[in-house]
Amino acid sequence: MNKTILLTGATDGIGLETAKILASQGHTVLLHGRNQAKLADVKEMLINNNTAAMIATYQADLSALSEVATLATTIKRQHSTIDVLINNAGVFKTHNPITETGYDIRFVVNTIAPYLLTQQLLPLMNAQSRIVNLSSAAQAPVNLQAFKGQQTLADSEAYAQSKLAITMWTFYLAKRLGKKAPSVIAINPASFLGSKMVKEAYGSDGKDLSIGADILVKAALAENFAGITGKYFDNDRGHWAEPHPDALDEPKCQSLVTVINETLKNLDIQDTLSQST
Repeated sequence: MNKTILLTGATDGIGLETAKILASQGHTVLLHGRNQAKLADVKEMLINNNTAAMIATYQADLSALSEVATLATTIKRQHSTIDVLINNAGVFKTHNPITETGYDIRFVVNTIAPYLLTQQLLPLMNAQSRIVNLSSAAQAPVNLQAFKGQQTLADSEAYAQSKLAITMWTFYLAKRLGKKAPSVIAINPASFLGSKMVKEAYGSDGKDLSIGADILVKAALAENFAGITGKYFDNDRGHWAEPHPDALDEPKCQSLVTVINETLKNLDIQDTLSQST
């Protein structure tokens, strides 16, 4: 059955490989990217290789949360249903790690942007929908002062903390939504895959990107992932696993979500949903 699937970070790395698989299976694939020209090239390639593919593209810089809100609004205007949301986009190393609003770009792109996008698109989802959040084997306790932009972190610290943070709000949201709602899971797609991000961070070619793409497609569509919510899949191990203990600590997860909501309020980002409070 054809599904409508929104995939962020779809022009490179795991996202691009995932988009290729989903298009080949005939799904309606909504591709997000930061660069309009790259999005157009990916769309053309996917349609040329899959003449029946239904592809739409959406440009937004996820480091600017106002653009994330606009992205969600545009999608809600054009689509009545989202079957799967894959929050894949992420950043590790950048020449300018602090956004114009004074926050670490890793927390903004890897944690806050997918939270905001998810909250705003929940009305388009039902109990059969799935939300797949990209976590990592690198998870470290979140420094809330750094999260608020009041301290600076090294690249690896900020990345690992941002990935634990997205895992924490995954567990929090799953618990708040319950079982008669979209399922929400976090996935480590596998360590040191050969993405541009890994090459820039570690100078390594990395492992085959299809390892990560295959597990994202399974998480999005496979029957053995249906109805599973509030869990963490570690693709390095090939099975469900315990996340960092902080993701299981409800008060810590609540504190993190409170800070995320405060950040959105401080930046005058409107339209967050009642489920986020």
